[in-house]
Amino acid sequence: MFDEYPRPQMERANWLNLCGLWDYAITQTAQPPFHWDGQIQVPFSPEAPASGVSRQVGPEDFLWYHRTLDIPWAGDRVLLHFGAVDQQAVVWCNGREVGSHIGGYTPFTVDITEALDSARQGELLVCVRDGTAQSGLARGKQRLRPGSIWYSAQSGIWQPVWAETVPAEYIERLRVTPDYDNASVTIEVLPQGTVHFRGEDYESPACIPIPDFVPWTPESPHLYGFTASLGDDLVKGYFAMRKFSVEDGKLCLNNQPYFHNGILDQGYNQAGLYTYPSDQAMIDDIQLAKDMGFNTLRKHVKVEPLRWYYHCDRIGMLVWQDMPNGGTVYNRAVTAMPMLTGGSAMRDDRYKTLGRRDAAGRTQFMTELREMIDTLYNCPCIAMWVLFNEGWGQFDAAKALEYVQELDGTRTIDHASGWFDQGVGQVQSLHVYFRKYRYQPDDKGRAVLLSEFGGYNLSVSGHTWNNKDFGYNSCISPKDLEVKLRQLYNKEITPARRAGLAAAIYTQLTDVEEELNGLVTYDRQVLKLPPEVVRQIVSN
Repeated sequence: MFDEYPRPQMERANWLNLCGLWDYAITQTAQPPFHWDGQIQVPFSPEAPASGVSRQVGPEDFLWYHRTLDIPWAGDRVLLHFGAVDQQAVVWCNGREVGSHIGGYTPFTVDITEALDSARQGELLVCVRDGTAQSGLARGKQRLRPGSIWYSAQSGIWQPVWAETVPAEYIERLRVTPDYDNASVTIEVLPQGTVHFRGEDYESPACIPIPDFVPWTPESPHLYGFTASLGDDLVKGYFAMRKFSVEDGKLCLNNQPYFHNGILDQGYNQAGLYTYPSDQAMIDDIQLAKDMGFNTLRKHVKVEPLRWYYHCDRIGMLVWQDMPNGGTVYNRAVTAMPMLTGGSAMRDDRYKTLGRRDAAGRTQFMTELREMIDTLYNCPCIAMWVLFNEGWGQFDAAKALEYVQELDGTRTIDHASGWFDQGVGQVQSLHVYFRKYRYQPDDKGRAVLLSEFGGYNLSVSGHTWNNKDFGYNSCISPKDLEVKLRQLYNKEITPARRAGLAAAIYTQLTDVEEELNGLVTYDRQVLKLPPEVVRQIVSN
């Protein structure tokens, strides 16, 4: 299970896969348990059927993981990597605390070298706390009482865990920045090392000329491989030559207007909740969206494992990456009413109103935002960062925009998707569900994005999560769905696109629990419309 190296952007040869069965316990105290409740299949959360546990972890609970490991190779240091643990984790090895992390969506690494015994063996213990909405930390669409657009809460280890050996001096990070206009790429090895590309060596940071390069596009997703070394440490990486920009109210790819014809992707799975059941399952979702004629996935308030982005890179799929939302419980009159009224220009420094009274929580959000961008910076597919969605825990979005521009000046940024637009940035981002959409240019000259629309629901008997059927426009049959979808694109989206609309993101790729407005069922067993029919509709 999960036999593929988890981090294709910086791959080493010697690694130990720690996915599989761990001991687990759920307790009400901070003391390690004397007995284990059973075994859990990592990296599935205990709430997920695929974990073999199917138990809800509450804000008052302590979730414990336990296993042993035996390092089979030589190496000066032993690193233990966690893809993501929701929400707060503390790690021990052989009874010694070796690290901790706050934030349920970003990876972290702990050095366990000094804690291993003389035989290079270790007993791992991980304690996880997950407050969901009570903590104020980023949580996406998780809710302890799910319903409609809010889904089951999950907790604990939900992305791969692995160990690897490295020399005393080793590469901690790569930063890869293509310069499309100057036909070069800058590769920085941290700490400073050497980059090997096409038989030549370059000292880091290396500005490498790429004459006569092949541009990356969704239609032709060309990737270049390279290796980097620091002493005896060697890693493999890749990059693509592409450029994202906004010109004259248009989103541009490689200096040419490029319409982002996209679909919303929640990334939930019936068996694994947040965790795809396999590498192939990731590929299948991405390829299905492409077969349906979409060139963009908006990854909605969730961060995927790095292999998901790798598959988007090599298959050819643009990604709008949302930052998962946080804060306390949202006031529906504030965050949901604009869907019916058509938007709101409310200032987002009203912290209490938007569930952001806690200053420490606002600071932590910015920390997690930086970690997300640092983690995904090298992924060629990511075209846009989406900072806030529909006012869910939104605060100081204009300042957040400036902060992200400093972190990454190579991508477009949507500071406020849906509403609570603060009038800044290069894009205006609209959600339209309950009224006809007619394109109007932004009065500030920004590119106009229809970043959510549609939501036509169709229930497929035998392939639903429960007996509820939530969506924004009910359909009674596949033919009814086809007719309505065709009318939507022919009468609203295509005319808007011709008038100047820069992007359109349909809701959504798959059903999720009781929200049945996907083009495929939650269990991925039934396509509600043939891909070629969807392609003909959305590509018109």
